[in-house]
Amino acid sequence: MIEKLVGMRIKTLGLLAASLLALIASPAQAADGNPLEKTNGFYVDPNSNPAVWVKDHPGSTADKIKAAISTKAGARWFGNWSGDVKKAVDGYTYAADVADKLPILVAYNIPGRDCGGHSGGGAGSPAAYKTWISNFADGIGGKPAVVIIEPDALAQVDCLPAGERQTRLDLLKFAAEQFAAKAPNTWAYMDGGNSTWIPAATMADRLNAVGVKSIRGLAINVSNYKTTTDSANYGKAVSAALSSKYGYTKPFVIDTSRNGNGPKGSEWCNPAGRKLGTPSQTGGGAEMLLWVKVPGDSDGKCGIAPNVEAGQFSSDLALRLISGT
Repeated sequence: MIEKLVGMRIKTLGLLAASLLALIASPAQAADGNPLEKTNGFYVDPNSNPAVWVKDHPGSTADKIKAAISTKAGARWFGNWSGDVKKAVDGYTYAADVADKLPILVAYNIPGRDCGGHSGGGAGSPAAYKTWISNFADGIGGKPAVVIIEPDALAQVDCLPAGERQTRLDLLKFAAEQFAAKAPNTWAYMDGGNSTWIPAATMADRLNAVGVKSIRGLAINVSNYKTTTDSANYGKAVSAALSSKYGYTKPFVIDTSRNGNGPKGSEWCNPAGRKLGTPSQTGGGAEMLLWVKVPGDSDGKCGIAPNVEAGQFSSDLALRLISGT
């Protein structure tokens, strides 16, 4: 415990008593605050799928992928493949904390995930999900982090049987409450779909229903290709709807990992001709532009990667994103 807390940054200079308190307090008791102010840039995942591929395949192709993708800051996704999620999240955020960098994490384990599509799966029951997401938040504790909560879960709620929709909303609200209560230096963003999926007013109703007021804001365009401008306009429209209906506004972040050429009609599953977008940064039309989807990771056995499972890395996909072909 002491070793982990020594790794925590104490930005405020001053009294010896404050330093001693930092050594003895648990991470969950750390003073809450802006994670951007507590860190120095975004964390680059050294074990991302692109980074591992580069290590295992030295050569000119690897050099291209390293320069354009694997050395850029992006998110790590956590789900039912992550094993002990508290341990996995704690280890990842601790490594970022020691490096004085801000990690980006994605919680992706909602029951009925992806409505049984290419990325189907998730926790086996509502009770299992509550345990999982609670442990996820515990794994972060007081360390600085950015978390994207359950991509597509709100936008896809209509695909669920009528009797399961309220359960989905209740679980997402529980997730928001966990991060609000247990991770005081985390900015959590509830996924809000993309700019052409759900009308802004409808999405505002859903976000309010799942407790977006208690967390930092919403995430837009996760794993999609909509332009930053269109995504920002959508985010502003959702926030305006929250204001007019519920009396508060919320900031948003945009996934720019693959939106450099914008969308290709309604195609979303490994379409050709897409391109890397602006690397992770603050500002740029949103609170942050983030590489949430890992560039080069497949959307499923579809499009230009018909034999690559969802979440698996393809050097061909990566090279196409680099060149925009």
